[in-house]
Amino acid sequence: MIEIKNKQIVINGKPTLIMCGEIHYYRLQREDWQDRINKLKDAGCNAVATYIPWLCHEPVEGQVDLIGNTRPELDLGAFIDLCAENDLYFFARPGPFIMAEMKNEGIPHWVAEKHPEIVPVGWDGTPATTPTLDYLAPGFLKETKKWYEAVMAIIEPRLYQNDGNIIGVQLDNEVGMLSWVSNCPDLTDQLLEDFVRWLKEKYEQAILLERYPFDLCDRSDRVNGIRSPKEDYAAELMRDLGHYMRNRFTRYIAILREYSEEFGVKDVPFIVNIHGTGGGRGLTYPIGISQLYETYTQDEGYMSGSDIYFGDLNMESFQDLYLINGFMDAVHNPDQPLTSVEFNCGDGNFGETFGGRYDVSAADFKTRMCVAQGNRLLNYYLFTGGYNYQMDEARGDGNGRIASTGERHGFAAPVNPEGKLNFTFPRMARSIKTMMAVGDKLAAMDEDRDSVAFAFIPDYYMTEYRYPKSEKMREIVDNITMHRGAGAWEIVARAMLLAGFRFSSVDVQNKDLVPEKTKSLVLPSARYMDREVQIKLANYLKAGGGIFLYGEVPTFDMEGKPFTELADALGVSSKGVTFNEHGHHMSLTADGWAAPRPEIRTYYSQKFAISSNAEAIMRVTESDDVCGFEAQVGDAGGRAIVLATAYRCDIDLISSALERLGAVPGLTHDCEYHGIFSTSVSNGGERFIHLLNLDGFDKELHVTLDGEKLFDGRSILLQNKDGVMLPLNVVLEKPNVKISHSTAEIMHVTNDSIEFRLTQSKDFICLETDRIVESSPDYLVERADNKVTIISNKHAKVNDQLVVKFA
Repeated sequence: MIEIKNKQIVINGKPTLIMCGEIHYYRLQREDWQDRINKLKDAGCNAVATYIPWLCHEPVEGQVDLIGNTRPELDLGAFIDLCAENDLYFFARPGPFIMAEMKNEGIPHWVAEKHPEIVPVGWDGTPATTPTLDYLAPGFLKETKKWYEAVMAIIEPRLYQNDGNIIGVQLDNEVGMLSWVSNCPDLTDQLLEDFVRWLKEKYEQAILLERYPFDLCDRSDRVNGIRSPKEDYAAELMRDLGHYMRNRFTRYIAILREYSEEFGVKDVPFIVNIHGTGGGRGLTYPIGISQLYETYTQDEGYMSGSDIYFGDLNMESFQDLYLINGFMDAVHNPDQPLTSVEFNCGDGNFGETFGGRYDVSAADFKTRMCVAQGNRLLNYYLFTGGYNYQMDEARGDGNGRIASTGERHGFAAPVNPEGKLNFTFPRMARSIKTMMAVGDKLAAMDEDRDSVAFAFIPDYYMTEYRYPKSEKMREIVDNITMHRGAGAWEIVARAMLLAGFRFSSVDVQNKDLVPEKTKSLVLPSARYMDREVQIKLANYLKAGGGIFLYGEVPTFDMEGKPFTELADALGVSSKGVTFNEHGHHMSLTADGWAAPRPEIRTYYSQKFAISSNAEAIMRVTESDDVCGFEAQVGDAGGRAIVLATAYRCDIDLISSALERLGAVPGLTHDCEYHGIFSTSVSNGGERFIHLLNLDGFDKELHVTLDGEKLFDGRSILLQNKDGVMLPLNVVLEKPNVKISHSTAEIMHVTNDSIEFRLTQSKDFICLETDRIVESSPDYLVERADNKVTIISNKHAKVNDQLVVKFA
C-alpha cells in the first residue's frame, strides 16, 4: 500500500525515501540493462525511472510494440521485471509527451498528420514555433487514450499493490512548457471556443462586454480579437488567458488520470512534473508552478515533481533552489510531499565541447539541500546515457534517428552511453548512500523553521502569454519580472540564508495569511498587485503581522488600474519611481535605525510621502526623498519595513529588519566568511544538522542552535566544497545505539556496526549505549556509564572511512 500523507511517501506503513535513477531502456541494448542497473545499485539508489516513448512503441499507427517484437530493447515489461528482480522500485513515465530530446517530443508523427486541427496557432495566426499540440483537442485525446490503453496493460499488473514494483506514474511531461518558451498559448479554433465558454462561466455578461468590446460568439471576431488583441483590453486578456490555461491544464491531467484508472492503474501516486529552470538558475521556475499548481492540488493522489537544472550549486544560485522548493511546498495541499523527478546530475558537458563542466559537489549539494527541505523522492536525470537508434521509416529530417542529439545520448551522465563512469559518479554515490543510510529517519523528518516566511504570489509568474505587439502587456510584465525574482532573490533571500534563517514560504494569493501562523513575511513586490492580495496583506498587517517589502509598494492592480489598498494601510503615498539616466546616477543614504551605513549607488527608487506613523530608514542622496521606511499599522502591533529601491546584499541590515519584525535565526555559526548554507531537520528529539561550504577553501566555525553551542562547543572544520549531515540524538535501532552528537556522517548501519565518513582531523562521536564498543587502532574509546565517546585516530583528509563495531 502506498500513501501520501503528512508530506511523506508511506509504503506499507513506513515513511520511505526514494532515490531514483533514470535509465532509458529503449536507448540501450537489452544485454546492457543489467550492467546499468548494477551501476545504479552501486550508487545507492533504490528505484529506477524511465520515460516510455510513444514514438518508439507505435511509430506506425496501430502497430504497437511493447514486448520487443520489432526491437528487443522495446520489451518494457521485461525491463520493469528485471528491476524488480534487483529489488528496485519503479517509476513509470508514459507521456504522451516525454520531451527527453526525442523527435516530436516523443509523440508519433502520424498523430498530428492524422489530426491537423490539433496543431496550435500562435499570435496573429502565425504557426506555432514548437512541436506542441492542443492538449484538449478531441483528436489528440482520442489517440492518447488508445496509447494509454496499450501502455497501462503493461503497467497495471506490475503496480506495487499487485505485487509488482511500480510506485508512481507520471502523467504527461512538463505540461505547458512548450507554449511558455514559445510565448504561444495554443490558439486553435477549438481552444478559442473553449476559452469563450470559460469566460462566460467566470464573468457576468455585462462585465464580459466591458472587458472584451467585440462579439466573442462570432468566430471571426473571436479569432481576430484574441489572436490579435487591441491595447484597450490587452491586460485583461493576458490575465484571463493565464487563468484559463491553468484550468485547461488541470482538466487535461484529470482526463489522463481517468484514462489510467479506466485501464486499471489506480491507487498509485500520479505525478506532475514542473518545468522552468534555465541558464543554471531558478528565476523562471515559478512560472511552471504558476501554470501547474492547480493540476496537482485538484484532488488526492497527486504529487508534484521539480525539474532541477542548476549545474553547480554555488553562491550565485543556492538561494534559487531553496526558494523554489519553498514555493512548491507553499502551494501544496497539507499532505503533499516535495519530489524532484528530473534531478540533474553528471558533468555538464552536454555539447561534448568541455565548455560546460560541473564541480563534483554539484549533485551532492543539491541532494543535501533538497532532502533537508523535505524532498521524499529524487530522480537523478539522466543517470546513464545510451543511443538513439534509427527509425525504420526515415522522415528526411537530417538523421532519421529517434532523437535530436545525434547517435549518442546522455554523454554527460554519470554513466556514459558505453557504460563508463565519469568523474562525478563517486561523489554523487557518496551523497546518495549518506541519505539512504538514515533514509528511514529522513523520510519522516521536516525542516526546522524560524518565524519568517517568503511570500509567493503565483500570478506574478503568470506572464508567459504576452502579445508581442502590446505595449501595455510589456509594461506590466517587465515591471513584475524586475521585482518578482532577481532583486528579492539576489539580495533578501541570499542574505537571509547567509544569516542562518531557515524560512518557509507561503502562498499569499490562495492560502490564509494570519500572524498566528506566519509571524513575519518577506514580500517581493511590484508596481502591480492583485486587489485581493493587497487587501489580504493590509488585513494581515492590521491583525499584527510583520512585512518586509522589497521592490515597489503597489499602486495598480494586475490589469493596470489604479489601486492602493496596501499603500493606504501603510499610511504612505507614492511620489513616483525614478530610474538612473545619463548624467544622473542615484545614491542611497541610510536614515533612522538603519544608519549609519556607507552611501551606496542604486539604479531606481520609489519615493514616498510618509505619515506620522512611519519613520524613514533610507533616502535618495541629494534629493533627500524617502525610499525606505518603517511603518506601524493598526492597533495590534502590525509593522512593515519597506525598501523600495535596489540595495546591496547587506546581511546585517536585512537581519536587523527581520528581527524588528520578530524573526530570529535559530541555527547560526561564527565563521567570519560567508558562503555557508545551514539548516536542520528533525522529528521528535532526533535531528540532523546540514552544513554546505559553497566556497573552495576550508572554513572553521562553531555551530549554535537556539543559543546553545553544539558538539560540546567544539569547532567544526568545514572542508572546501563539502557538505555534512551531522546527527544529534539520533537513535539507531539495529545496533541499539543513540548518537548524541557526531562530527562524522553516518554512511552505513548494520546490527553490529556503524560506518562513518570522517570530516575532521580528529572526529568525536558521542554515543549512548549499553553495548560494548570493540577496540580498534582506528579510534580511542572513553566510557562513562552508558555514555561512550569515540575519538578517531584518522585524519579525514587522509582516510575518511571509520567503522565502529559493537560486541
